[in-house]
Amino acid sequence: MFFDLLISPEFPLLLGEASGGIFTYFANSNFAGKIIVLILGFISIVAWTVMVGKFIELSKLDKLNKTFERRLAKESTILQGGVKLPSGVPFAQLYKDALQAFHYADNNTAGTMATDTENLRVSQMENAIQRAVANSARYYESRMVPLASIVTGAPFLGLLGTVWGVMDAFGSVALSANVTLQMLAPGVSGALLTTVAALVVAIPSVFGYNLLLGKNRAMITDLENFASHLADRIELEYQQQHGEDL
Repeated sequence: MFFDLLISPEFPLLLGEASGGIFTYFANSNFAGKIIVLILGFISIVAWTVMVGKFIELSKLDKLNKTFERRLAKESTILQGGVKLPSGVPFAQLYKDALQAFHYADNNTAGTMATDTENLRVSQMENAIQRAVANSARYYESRMVPLASIVTGAPFLGLLGTVWGVMDAFGSVALSANVTLQMLAPGVSGALLTTVAALVVAIPSVFGYNLLLGKNRAMITDLENFASHLADRIELEYQQQHGEDL
């Protein structure tokens, strides 16, 4: 019966009469559909806030990291810690942690064999660098989980609203002897609104999430490369200053 209505020549006219824009579709939705659309609207605001805020944050951190790396490269020596350390810069924090661990081991191994001192010094520095890299990577990826949840959850939320709305639309005319498109079209259009709203939320979130994910991975790679170069430079400088074979 419903299929006959869909292929009826009156279908476009009836849809035109039933249509009246987003607000009309929203008014035609059942209570569950209205709630889901409102929830999706709130989720959309959250998603855009996370995407824009995270992109600005990562771009700023990337710029600060590269500025500090260039400044560090110009220093003739970095082992004595005379480099100015700006706050809130992951590369600077990594350098600070590595240097502290290196000197702590160097100053607290009196009376031990030179080989043991060397091994402990290098081990402490590498452990500190690994912790700093892990902490910075976790900070880079903060707020990505809610965005991933929106990407995967929004379409299902929209599907729930659509199925629920269509079920109500058919249920309301189930006992009617003559089913017309005028009876079904408002409920169906209102039900489909939840799917449209879900796609409007999910599609930009997918592109934004992938963009942020790629930027995160690139910045973590830069962090690991900086950490490796920093460790090599500290060991080399210590070897040159003390004439030791690290």
